[in-house]
Amino acid sequence: MKELIRNIQAGDKNSFRELYEAYADYAIRTASAITRNREMAKDAVQETFIRVYRQIGSYNPELPFEPWFYRILMNECLRYLKKESALSKFEHPDLENDPSLAEESFDHLSDLYDTIQSLDDMHRIPIILKYVRGFTEKEIAEILGLNHNTVKSRLFKGRKRLKEQLDPIDKEEGPQ
Repeated sequence: MKELIRNIQAGDKNSFRELYEAYADYAIRTASAITRNREMAKDAVQETFIRVYRQIGSYNPELPFEPWFYRILMNECLRYLKKESALSKFEHPDLENDPSLAEESFDHLSDLYDTIQSLDDMHRIPIILKYVRGFTEKEIAEILGLNHNTVKSRLFKGRKRLKEQLDPIDKEEGPQ
C-alpha cells in the first residue's frame, strides 16, 4: 500500500485507478449503510475519491491508510446527510427498506441490518465501522474525531440497544 500511495503522490494515474478499484465497492457499502440511500452513497464516495486525489500529497504513507480514507468518507457522508436533512424527505425514494440493499451490505442478514439502521446515528455509525468494516476503537475515534472512551461508550450502548431490539421477548418476560 505504501508504494501505491507514493506512486499516486508522484502523479501516477494508473495507481490511483488501482486504489479506486480496491476501495470503491467497500466504500459504497459503508456509505450506503451510513446514509441509508444508495444514490447519496454513490455521490459521497465520488466526492471522497476526489478529495483523496486532491489531498493525497498531504497524506503520510507511514500511517495506516484506511482510517485516513474512511475519515474523509465519513465526512462526505455526514455532509450529504446534513444537506439532505435540509431538503424534503419526499424528494428522494426511501431505500432504507430496500431488501437488495440489505442483502448487498450485510449478506442477507436483513433483520440485523434493519435493527442497525433503526439506531440513531450516534450509535449506528460506530457499530458499522466496528463490526462491518472491522476498524478498531482507536481508529473509529480517529475517523469520527471523538475521544476513545466516547467511542467505547457509544459501542457499548449501541450493542445494548441492538440486543434489546433483537431479543424483545427476554426484556418483556423478565426474570422468572
